[in-house]
Amino acid sequence: MWQQRSILRWAVAVALVVSAACGMPRPVGAAPAAVATDVRAGVHGQSTRFVLELTDRVPFSIFTLADPYRVVIDLPEVGWRLPVRPLPQGKGLMQRLRYGLFKPGTSRVVIDAAGPVAVKESFLVQALDGRGVRLVVDLVPTTRAAFLRSARGAERRAATTATAMATPRPASFPYPRPPRKPQLFHAKRVIVIDPGHGGKDPGAIGRSGAYEKHVTLTAAREIRDALERMGRYKVVLTRDRDVFIRLRDRIARARAAGADLFLSVHADAMPNKKVRGASVYTLSEKASDAEAAALAEQENKVDLIAGVDLSNETPEVTNILIDLAQRETMNESVKFATSLVRELKRETRLLRNTHRFAGFAVLKAPDVPSVLVELGFLSNREDERMLMRSGYRQRLAGAIARAINAYFIGVEEAHRN
Repeated sequence: MWQQRSILRWAVAVALVVSAACGMPRPVGAAPAAVATDVRAGVHGQSTRFVLELTDRVPFSIFTLADPYRVVIDLPEVGWRLPVRPLPQGKGLMQRLRYGLFKPGTSRVVIDAAGPVAVKESFLVQALDGRGVRLVVDLVPTTRAAFLRSARGAERRAATTATAMATPRPASFPYPRPPRKPQLFHAKRVIVIDPGHGGKDPGAIGRSGAYEKHVTLTAAREIRDALERMGRYKVVLTRDRDVFIRLRDRIARARAAGADLFLSVHADAMPNKKVRGASVYTLSEKASDAEAAALAEQENKVDLIAGVDLSNETPEVTNILIDLAQRETMNESVKFATSLVRELKRETRLLRNTHRFAGFAVLKAPDVPSVLVELGFLSNREDERMLMRSGYRQRLAGAIARAINAYFIGVEEAHRN
């Protein structure tokens, strides 16, 4: 039975070769030359001033984007050590603030504006009186027509720059895996942990300003540590820093690592602030309820925005093979999800109907059992408070590690029989 599955998975893996860019993770480079240490905003009449404090001077560029109105500040890759307090949002013309690593070498700050705005001034202030270098941006209201002219000018400049800098690049492909024999525990299983969101996409934002992308990365590292202490697993993170990774690239990285199990880690937000508790999702093309369907749609939109759509690349016969392999993989995913719910129940509060089904893009690898765990709701004050505590996260990490171990013990027993 195992040999049949292996042959099928190998055939599907080879058939999945497509022309989408899904390269290997970029090696982490040198530490950023500058670190952002504080961010502030103030209102002066009709003007709104944004200030980013840095440890050193950096070049920067500013442009605007329409629908919704945004002001974008690009910097060289910087570190982020902002104070633990809510970001300055809802002040004057500044509705919301986001930041992170946009791509290797470039950090980005995005100001969601309350309406059409113009950048009146932008400049650096030299460090003095114990303060760091300050990047200052003054925003003033303008007309929609003027805003659109500015945004179109920025698009033309960006297109010209991109054309000038473009270099031929060979196509990269998902990495097919050869069939493997059943492994015993002396051969380490490969566990790929995927911290949700990152870089320009912060994910959910908590009631006190906590970013999902930071919570999930910290939790993923703690799960990795708990697994590695067992000595039976090799653990790979899809991202080990604050960087944006497209959803399909997360799957490609898992398959390139030869993953035996894929775990995506998230911490959601809901309009109903009273909802709290952990939950576990496995793949279903038809979500189990309206809530799960809405959540899957929200997650997958990130992938669509990034411009990745492989749906037309696969021929009909390959679709049939993928479907057969995916059914087997989904069965294995459900087995692991059952173990995960059992262990989490011992450590934390769970949502009703804890094991749920949705069409998350990161769960669609045809040959890797995959589960998405929502650690809690950042929109709930108690869940957010608990997830910010190291001791609580480590309890969750221990439960997840035990669930993974129990799942593979079951796999090994099944192969022996």
